[in-house]
Amino acid sequence: MLPRRYLPSIPSLLALEALDRLGTASAVAAELALTQGAVSRQLQVLEGQLGVALVRREKQRLILTPAARDYVAEVRKALKTIADASLTLRANPQGGALNLAILPAFGMHWLAPRLARFAAAHPEVTVNLSTRLRPFDFAATAFDAAIHYGRQDWPGVSFMKLMDEDLLAVAAPGLLPAPARAAGDLLRLPLLQLDSRTGDWGRWLAHHGQPGQRPAAMLFDQYATMAQAAVHGMGVALLPTFLIGAELAQGRLLPAFGPAVRALGSYYLVWPEVRAERAPLASLRRWLSAEAGETGPVIA
Repeated sequence: MLPRRYLPSIPSLLALEALDRLGTASAVAAELALTQGAVSRQLQVLEGQLGVALVRREKQRLILTPAARDYVAEVRKALKTIADASLTLRANPQGGALNLAILPAFGMHWLAPRLARFAAAHPEVTVNLSTRLRPFDFAATAFDAAIHYGRQDWPGVSFMKLMDEDLLAVAAPGLLPAPARAAGDLLRLPLLQLDSRTGDWGRWLAHHGQPGQRPAAMLFDQYATMAQAAVHGMGVALLPTFLIGAELAQGRLLPAFGPAVRALGSYYLVWPEVRAERAPLASLRRWLSAEAGETGPVIA
């Protein structure tokens, strides 16, 4: 339950925020369409409710105390949250918005092509997508859920597995016209890998009978960039099969050696444990569960 005695009125908070931003009572009065006397009364009401002095008067000017400035910084965030919620409600009065953090490659090549089906099935939900490469604190963001790759190692969240990931060693035909005869032969060529997954080549080589190796490789922060580097002949890359279907079909990338190998991690939908589940998230979870089931065992 909200502590109502410490919830000041919105007009009082708006007056305090405007004073911090504009600097004078006359400017605040003009912005809020009030008299200067009314502005002063709003501030007095706020001080009375909080039991703390917020302003001091110097040469007929109202100056915020240091504590009041710290308070305003938090109040401004809260006011923005209320304004954003109001905009969301007006934009979608029949449903709600869902803020989803996605991984770029997964979002572009697996999720985005399917979202039209979700929109058709759930026109009451507006999905907002933003990119995040690594786990974050849900409490410090407006995200309702996120796509996570790895293990179930994100603290404070619930997990729903979407799919595993298979990695295929690929290269441009100009770099490697035919598959290598042995896995170790690829070590003679430049290698490409993600900076967040520097053990992938070592695990791939161990899978093919070459244990104990951690070869040097050019680093990339996203699969999409690394895939393009591979297409342009910069090196051999380990890439998820769901990402490179078109490149393989068109011959822009060729398998470098052997079949795809199951990656160490999987893809998950995650959401904060401590928040009550909203209807838009429940709808997305059910839809993703069905989509992942239809996809089969290769993604997540």
